[in-house]
Amino acid sequence: MLEKLSLRLRIFLFFALLAATAVAAIALGLWVGFARLDAAGPASAFIVAGAIAGFAVLGATAWVWFLFDENVARAIGRIAGGMRAEAHAGGALLDERVARYLGDLAPAAAAVTETLAVTRNALAEAVQRETVRLADEKARLETLLSDVPVGVLLCSADHQLAFYNGQAVDLLAAGAAPGLDRKVFAYLREGPVRQAFDRLAATGDPDAASDLLCATVNGARVLAARMRLAAGGGYVLTLRDVTGDLAAHAARERLLAEVFDRIRRPAANLHTAVGVIAEAGEAPEVSAAMMHEVAALVRAINDLAARYDAERAGWWPLPLVRAADLADSLRARAEAAGLAVSADVADLILRCDGFEIVALVAGLAEAAAERTGARSFDLVLAEDGAGAVLDLVWQGGPVPVGLLEAWLARPIDSAAPGVTGRTVLDTHATECWPERRPGGRAAIRLPLRDARRAARRPAPIARSVVYDFDLMTKARSAAVMEAELSDLTYVVFDTETTGLLPSQGDEIVQLAAVRIVNGRRVEREVLDLLVNPGRSIPPRATEVHGITEAMVADAPAIAEVGRRFHDFAEGAVLIAHNAPFDMEFLRRHEAAIGARFDHPILDTVLLSAVVFGQGETHSLDALTHRLGITIPEEARHTAIGDTLATADAFLKLLPMLRARGIRTFGDLLAEVRKHGRLLKDLNA
Repeated sequence: MLEKLSLRLRIFLFFALLAATAVAAIALGLWVGFARLDAAGPASAFIVAGAIAGFAVLGATAWVWFLFDENVARAIGRIAGGMRAEAHAGGALLDERVARYLGDLAPAAAAVTETLAVTRNALAEAVQRETVRLADEKARLETLLSDVPVGVLLCSADHQLAFYNGQAVDLLAAGAAPGLDRKVFAYLREGPVRQAFDRLAATGDPDAASDLLCATVNGARVLAARMRLAAGGGYVLTLRDVTGDLAAHAARERLLAEVFDRIRRPAANLHTAVGVIAEAGEAPEVSAAMMHEVAALVRAINDLAARYDAERAGWWPLPLVRAADLADSLRARAEAAGLAVSADVADLILRCDGFEIVALVAGLAEAAAERTGARSFDLVLAEDGAGAVLDLVWQGGPVPVGLLEAWLARPIDSAAPGVTGRTVLDTHATECWPERRPGGRAAIRLPLRDARRAARRPAPIARSVVYDFDLMTKARSAAVMEAELSDLTYVVFDTETTGLLPSQGDEIVQLAAVRIVNGRRVEREVLDLLVNPGRSIPPRATEVHGITEAMVADAPAIAEVGRRFHDFAEGAVLIAHNAPFDMEFLRRHEAAIGARFDHPILDTVLLSAVVFGQGETHSLDALTHRLGITIPEEARHTAIGDTLATADAFLKLLPMLRARGIRTFGDLLAEVRKHGRLLKDLNA
């Protein structure tokens, strides 16, 4: 029983027993002495003397206990906490002054922790040197995987995400950005994925693959997917967005149906008119009807052909090419043929096949040079509405249309005999034609349907892959209370507010959160959002967190930010430093958010008390200093800065909790509730 009590409490009980024994001894002596007296006079003196002696013993005992508690028991506790922090979290080195009255114990403990730190650093350096090659190979592999042109997901057998790349984030972002250790069904509709997995699992063939069509949970995108079983269980899912392909296919089908419908009726009428003429001879009214139907047929065919040309460009995927690069390639091709080309090119981005356009225009320039003798050409590429127009201009006569058609019938390159100039024009849904220009000049004009002005390149989007392959074989517990602390998923968060009194109208102005999965912080899974509080931000609050009213003027309200945070934290344990403060702000808006924050909650204030005792200071600054965590000055009192510091502190506290025999969430909750006088535990 006594072994479960803290050292300080056991020392207190020892001194309390000592004091009680002394007082009892004095009382017994007084009682014996009083029993031997016959007169009442000395009795009062005995009583007064005994009372004074008793209080003196109690006072002396209390004074000695206080000195013992402050300089021995508490000092031993601080030494133990410092050694535990260094052993399990690499915290700050032990301060010998906390135990200056314990003789050699403090220097010995400091020497042990310093030696441990030196040994750990030396080991870390050795491991670092040995793992540099592996880290480089890992980085190269991640780079290759991040540039795979399809979305890739790796899921465990119970459909939890263990890997995703940047393309998958783009494909699924219409619903919600993916997160490790979350169900894939939070992003993709369940039926097709589960059925495909069941089919593959039933075959027992590790090389089997299954093609499927699935949609994001909100139906915004239709994805073509291929599923293959992964070694050790689970499956790999590759995704490609076919929403546009299906829309283009549907448009083609509608156009074909309309073609047959609009041509069928005039053709049937013409067939009838021809039959009448064959039987009864030509009549004026029959001829008029035939001409009317022929005109209608011609109009329908021309209209349908124009629409076909307009939509055809969207059916064939064409890359984006900078106009300056296209002009430079064309000059190089022309110079190789002994021609000179000067270019006047607008700063445009064109959607076209650069190789085909260069080969076509260069071939036309060579043909024009052979016919007219011109050796110098001007290339003008200018913006034209939503597209661009390319003019190849030379001094001399124009090219007849029939000759231009003959040139277009030739292959554009000997290496691609099946690709003619006409094929290139059809692919780009355009035409080209000859023109006569003033001053005895001639040109061939080639419109390009899709172009835009070049702009400054935006900041590159991070395309790194996110993964934790240990999740593929991770054991899961349905009950949080029985779950190992290392197996739980956590979301660490913090808020910045207009003030400290939510009951008097103060509101959140910034909310940040990070995810901890499988005992590590996931670098790419971060939430950092400004919030429009719907009220003014006092200057004293801005002095603390640096957020002004102008910064949040266009920010979303707490209802939208709260929904995003709730989705981000789905299925996770929430962690905050002084959690009751942050949770009160969120729970006030549960009705507007449309969700309840009924997650399990941990508070690093209480975790610090469990590890280091209630007698220590448990502010975020004190805790991070104790654990050797540095918060940059510019990041302190920002939601994301404090969130990252709290997450790092929690990760360092985890091994210290395990060393105290605290392994499950239930174990930790039982310990946390012993420190309820510090903060209220929010777990019902």
